[in-house]
Amino acid sequence: MRSIQLFGLLSVLYLAGCTAKGNTDKEKPLVEVPVFELQSRDTMLHKSYVSSIAASQNVELRAKVSGFLEGIAVDEGQYVQKGQLLFRLNDAEFKLQLAEASAALTSATADMKSAEVETDRVKKLVDKKILSQSEMELALARLTAAKAKVEEATAGKAKAELRLSYASIRAPFTGVIDRIPHKTGSLVSEGALLTTVSDIHKMHAYFNVSESEYLHYVKAGKTKNRLGMPVQLQLADGSLFSQPGTIETMDGEFEKQTGSIAFRAKFPNPDKLLKHGASGKILLTSMVPGALMVPQKSVFEIQDKNYVFVLEPNNSVKMKRFTPDTRIDDFVLVKSGLEAGDRIIYEGVQNIREGVKVTPRFISSDSLLTAH
Repeated sequence: MRSIQLFGLLSVLYLAGCTAKGNTDKEKPLVEVPVFELQSRDTMLHKSYVSSIAASQNVELRAKVSGFLEGIAVDEGQYVQKGQLLFRLNDAEFKLQLAEASAALTSATADMKSAEVETDRVKKLVDKKILSQSEMELALARLTAAKAKVEEATAGKAKAELRLSYASIRAPFTGVIDRIPHKTGSLVSEGALLTTVSDIHKMHAYFNVSESEYLHYVKAGKTKNRLGMPVQLQLADGSLFSQPGTIETMDGEFEKQTGSIAFRAKFPNPDKLLKHGASGKILLTSMVPGALMVPQKSVFEIQDKNYVFVLEPNNSVKMKRFTPDTRIDDFVLVKSGLEAGDRIIYEGVQNIREGVKVTPRFISSDSLLTAH
């Protein structure tokens, strides 16, 4: 009798335990996660690169001779024309040097003419057998020396004229004057910086592209090396420059330290808005046919390998490794490992483990692209 009662008690406890366990399972809901279906589509990729902006010509004007700065014909920031007078050094000393050189040339020329007359006289006497041939050779030697003196004096005069011209500093091309460090009356030495002239009719923007991105752009482009590719310039305040630009040239080799290659884009600057030394961002776009784009927040790394969680038909999750091509903003371009139609967990991957079942909340892949 006691055995029957004990058996009944154990049965009641077992059933109670099963009931409690069943209630616990029912009370633990499945995790709801957002899921999107990976789609293949032609995608326009946008990428920005920090760039430095420079004038197409930017030249330092330095004094070629020393002297007192006698006159400044322009002001800082002024727009000047090619050949316009900018600075004038005191040229009194150079004028004296030119006068001395001119006098030396006149004297040398007179000596040469005298030597020519003497040579003609000696030649006639030699022809008449009055003088020997050696006298003729001496006369010719004196004439040659006189001609050399004329050439030397001519060069001296040209040098004096050149030094005199250095006293007037003119604009080498049409552009804008930068800061003028010296004032009228200053003694400037040879090689001293007077100002800088910048030609800002067109501007150059320099930017660096990684090797992988370079290969991507070249393969996607229709023109060789993407030269001539249209680009946009984003200014420092975030606005877009009104004039479109084109990639004009690039370096011939990659930088070993950074693994990148430098490009140069050209922009017209009709309103003179861009200035030499400004900064901005170059915006590049390219079309990738049949691209697979995965949001960055769906991706996690394990030992430098990239994974996503894929939803199985029975609503369990499975880790799937893939190889990325490049990262564009908040997305990863898939190179291999994933296929169109894969159902991927969008976010919350840090709270999920492989094999668990979840409640999917499907979202449109179009909404993800629109959100970014």
